[in-house]
Formats: sequence, structure tokens, C-alpha cells
Amino acid sequence: MARRADTILAEDVASILATDLPWHALSGCTVAVTGAGGFLGGALVHALLGLNDRGRLERPLKVVAIGRDPERLRQRWSGRADAQARGWLALLCCDLAQPEGLVLRADHIVHAASQASPKFYRTDPLGTLAPNVIGTWALLRQAQAHGSRSFLYISSSEVYGQAARADALREGDLGIVDPTDVRSCYAESKRMGETMCLSWAHQHGLHVGIARPFHTYGPGLALDDGRVFADFVADVVHGRDIVMNSDGSARRAFCYVSDAVRGLLHILLRGERGGVYNVANPGAELSVLELASLLSTLVPGHHIGVRRAAPAGGHYMPSGIARLLPDVSRLQATGWQPTVGAAEGFTRMIESYL
Repeated sequence: MARRADTILAEDVASILATDLPWHALSGCTVAVTGAGGFLGGALVHALLGLNDRGRLERPLKVVAIGRDPERLRQRWSGRADAQARGWLALLCCDLAQPEGLVLRADHIVHAASQASPKFYRTDPLGTLAPNVIGTWALLRQAQAHGSRSFLYISSSEVYGQAARADALREGDLGIVDPTDVRSCYAESKRMGETMCLSWAHQHGLHVGIARPFHTYGPGLALDDGRVFADFVADVVHGRDIVMNSDGSARRAFCYVSDAVRGLLHILLRGERGGVYNVANPGAELSVLELASLLSTLVPGHHIGVRRAAPAGGHYMPSGIARLLPDVSRLQATGWQPTVGAAEGFTRMIESYL
């Protein structure tokens, strides 16, 4: 990892840990995080380990970082050999599409494992839906069997489908998802995961929370992720024109990763039993064209153009939703506020790759 990327990561972790939260509740706990080889799960693991690094807890916590690819998991955390040596970090390889034999004892379980990019919806719909259904079932059983204090499920804004309203989506404003459309493998499986979590809470008394992140970005997101904001950042990093495969009119709310991780921790430590929370930054709403125009200006000396091309086809399956804007008042009631605007956040993301 480049030195600038290390600095940005340290600054992001520091900003997360500066939040007024009851961190003492994690003292001596074991926190399991699935998807720890990926973007959002990995960012959460960094924040949790930061509590130990900075001596914020009376007793250090232990993070069990879970991923399906052993090599990717090892590489992702090769820089934290110190944490592994001290017993703060344990790596667990498990494919949550086939979780047979999984034994997981943890005080808190955060399920962030999922193929979130639309590039997988056509090529691997089964691999997309399985961690959200089969994996969630297996993890909930482990939480119940071993007396976990809480279970946090990372869902998605995709669950809203074709909602009746185009702005200020509240957690109850769910719309239509067509189960016969293969693209629905992600949204429908996320919906099923939510239902399972709330069923476990109802039937077994498990303390569950559900987070619905919207468009989350930042350092650590793979430039070949396949979502439009990652594609645009990749164009800027490589000094080439940004190419749009649409008219750029679709509008989305973009949330920087440190704000999203703080939101997850607010839900984990302050969320209501069975609570469902949008995690997003409605103050950073941009159209795709506005995002492209912004990104083209963020690297001094780089002359990046923005142009439109005919859709290239391929495996990507675009959303048909024109606007996706959340209401985050429920999460704000826990004391959370987004703090990083789009220009600052995307500048930090771009710089982490240069």
C-alpha cells in the first residue's frame, strides 16, 4: 500500500474513533466480520483494530476476519501481522455459499459478505444470492447456538426496488422487485436476509440490527469493482477521459467509507433491537453526469474529459431506478451525522491510488 494510502487510512480510522460512542461495550469482546477481504467489511475491521492500537479499551477486543478466498484474505491483512501475533486478529476462511461445518463463537457478528457489484448479477447470480440467504441462515444459527449479544446484517439500498417515491426514502418505503428478473438475485436475497434476521429476533430473542448502505465509496474499493463511481475513479487515476454509457441523468447519494463505517458502529452500539437503518449521505446527492464532471477536476494538472459512448453491453446490468435518495433521520437519532462531502471524499479516494 502506498504511503499516501496509509496516511488516508490512518486519518479515516482516527475520524471514526473520534465519534462519541460507548466503545467500552466492546472491551474484551470477540467481533466476527464477514466480507473482511472486501471493501466495507475490511474498513470496519480496520476501525475495530484501531480501538486496540490506540488503547481505547480496558481489554483488547478480538476480530475474527472472515472471507472466502484464503489468498485474498491473507494479502488483505498481511500488513497487520502485529495484530495477528498479539491475538487481536484471526483470519477464518469460509465460503458462505457453502458454510457446512462453520463454528463461530463471537459476542457480535457483522455480516458484510456479498457480491455487491452488478457485474456479477448476470454472470454469477447464484454466487450473489447465496451468502445473503444460505450464509445469513448459517451465521444466525451460530449466533443463536453460542449466545451472541448482537447480529448486524449489512443489507442494501437495492431492497427498495421501484419505490413509489423518488426522494427521501424512509425505511418503510419499499417498492417492487421483480423476482423473475435475474438482476433481482441481489435485491431479493438481501430482502430475504432481512426477513431471516427479524424472524430470529422474533422467535429466539436475538438482538439484530439491519443497515442499508446506499452508494458507498472510498479507499480500498477495487477499481475494477464494476460500479459507475469505481469506473470513473479508475479513469481519473489512469489519466484517461471519463466515459459514460448513459445520459448521466440518474441521481444517487454518495457516502464516504468513514461515514458509512461510523454508521455501522452506531447501529451496533446504539441501534434498537430489530432496527433498520439507512446508511447514506443525502447531502452528497449527484447525478452521474455531475459526478463525472466533479471527478474530472479533482487532480490538478490532469486534463480529464467527460464523454458519452454507446452502451458497450457485456455483463453489467444497470439499475432502472432514476433517483435513489434516502431519509437518514432514523440513524441520525442515534447521534450519527455524515461529515465528508463528495469533493473531499472522492479526492481522498483518488489520492489513495496515485
